[in-house]
Amino acid sequence: MRKAEDIESYLIQMEVPYETMGDGVWKIKDLGPEVMVSIADSVVAFRLKVMEMAQIPQPKREAFFHQLLELNATDMLHGAYGLEQGNVVVTDALELENLDFNEFQSTLDDIGMAVSNHHRTLAKFLA
Repeated sequence: MRKAEDIESYLIQMEVPYETMGDGVWKIKDLGPEVMVSIADSVVAFRLKVMEMAQIPQPKREAFFHQLLELNATDMLHGAYGLEQGNVVVTDALELENLDFNEFQSTLDDIGMAVSNHHRTLAKFLA
């Protein structure tokens, strides 16, 4: 079974700047917006805040949500866009038990690429 020390060793191996926020919680600082990685029971959760919903004018929200759903279906290898406390986020979760370095790294890479590739598409909905 993998442990918090394994996740920390993956971060060191990736040579990314990170900050330990608490037991089993890390903030990765170099992927553009900060990615939070946390262990909850037997799952490693990844979360990145993309934008605040308040930035999307009410008349554009239905089209914006439609776009997020399309991106989830067509462009997201790992994770998905979602809403959390008034924010648009990208989230993913992986089983901790047999998580290896390649799986960890590819999840972070996919989240970073998604935000980068989708920025222009989502920015057109901003006020």
